[in-house]
Amino acid sequence: MASEPGDPALCSCTMGVKAAIPKHELYFYYVVLCFAMLWAASWILEVSSSNVNRKSFKSNIQPGWYFFGRKMDTADVEWMMWFSTFREHIVFALSGHILFAKICSMLAPQYRSLVHTVYCVLAVLSSMGWTYVMLILSHCMLLYSISLVKLRWLCFTAGLTMLATFKMEPFISWQAGFVSGSFELRPVFFYGGCGFSIMRCISFALENCEKKEGNYSVLELLKYNFYLPFFYFGPIMTFDKFHLQANNPDLSRKEREMWNISVQALLHLGAITPCRKSLHTTPLSNRGSSPPPAGLAYLNVVYDWVKTAVMFGVINTVSRLDHLDPPKPPKCTTMLYVFSEMHFDRGIHDWLCKYVYNHLGGQHNNVLDELVASLCTYGIIALWLGPSWGIFIWAFFNCFGLNFEMWMAKFFSTEPFVSIEMAMSQSMSRRIRAVLNTFNFWSIVLYNIVALNSLDFAKLVAKRLLVKGFPLSTITVMFVTYCLVQIIKEREREQALIHDPDPPPSSTTTSAQTPSTAHPLDKEKPE
Repeated sequence: MASEPGDPALCSCTMGVKAAIPKHELYFYYVVLCFAMLWAASWILEVSSSNVNRKSFKSNIQPGWYFFGRKMDTADVEWMMWFSTFREHIVFALSGHILFAKICSMLAPQYRSLVHTVYCVLAVLSSMGWTYVMLILSHCMLLYSISLVKLRWLCFTAGLTMLATFKMEPFISWQAGFVSGSFELRPVFFYGGCGFSIMRCISFALENCEKKEGNYSVLELLKYNFYLPFFYFGPIMTFDKFHLQANNPDLSRKEREMWNISVQALLHLGAITPCRKSLHTTPLSNRGSSPPPAGLAYLNVVYDWVKTAVMFGVINTVSRLDHLDPPKPPKCTTMLYVFSEMHFDRGIHDWLCKYVYNHLGGQHNNVLDELVASLCTYGIIALWLGPSWGIFIWAFFNCFGLNFEMWMAKFFSTEPFVSIEMAMSQSMSRRIRAVLNTFNFWSIVLYNIVALNSLDFAKLVAKRLLVKGFPLSTITVMFVTYCLVQIIKEREREQALIHDPDPPPSSTTTSAQTPSTAHPLDKEKPE
């Protein structure tokens, strides 16, 4: 149903996205945020330098940057693997891929995807052994055979069952026996390679079910699955996108494309330095006022986003050199104040949206359909991450937050709330929305801390923020967050004006697409 002039849905859209506030008010928010960041930085340096903090984490502290007088926290195994312990091995493997891909593109471009496959198989064979390669091939052949039946539910059942065998005993130990050799990266490569391989095979099987005539060949599945930059660590591209791009005969590049790739590569390399710097200033203390634990929880989530963006950025740079358009890095955690835009891995996010969330949720305007779609989506995410109480709690609260947003949107889109909002000024509507988004922001932070850190730390932060710190510290943290949300909304408003500076009154925006009801995972504000 299209919006007509004066339609509450259209007015809500204008108030929600393009509502402006006075410049002096916006400048005030910037000043508050700058003071808060300076205070937080001074607190981090003070606490990270204390002897109490160093003794608490002595087992994870190793020699670091002596010219700064700092030692380094090595508790983040994933980061240490990528950029310290096995940095040379990863650089060597990716450099070889780039070299062979470039030679093939110049001599026989029509066979470049096949060369990528051969190089990947050889790399996996040399690092993990032939029995591991046979295990991966058995996954491919099993799901390929099932896909020929062209039953979506059967492909999903088989794929998720295979994924579950890597999350429970005795299947884990039995399949781990197929890996030869003993080295520190072995378990990471084993679980990463098998997990991502199964997800890619499921994507292939579901796309083959949708193919109207005939079937994709098994060679197309192998080309898709054995692509080294994505093989062990992702991100995941759905088969339809990969197949289209990998078989594109046109290898010409757009104007300034190589320049953009080079700039992005330098930015990701440059981001490694502040990440490493943060490992030399690791603060954590069970004492102190409420703002420090709350700020630490926020920094924990931001650090994980930066780490993910850098690691995926390196991989994506290599794949863009191969004329692919990989999934974008995750959206900055600082910009998240609604559950419908939250994700740390855009590849998994796109995979789930395409095959689960949108398939079951339809137009996302029915409460029951939305509940079923979100429950199934987070159920698969829990299986993917590895079932545990921490993951179950994280999945439950995020699923609840996602649905709660839709329930509240539907509730406030009824009378008399719509008339009340239309009667007030756009700036006042934006302020009220920002207040509500402030509580949403901290809900997102606390829920994700459960998965990224621990349930105990999430309890500590919540207790300090809501109980021990009430009312002074609680109000202070919430007010600073409110200022941050207003700045984010201003950025979104500017981008919305760039994309559509003056939408006509007869806009065909449907009420289901307005911010008051916009909800599905695939709906994102401009970045």
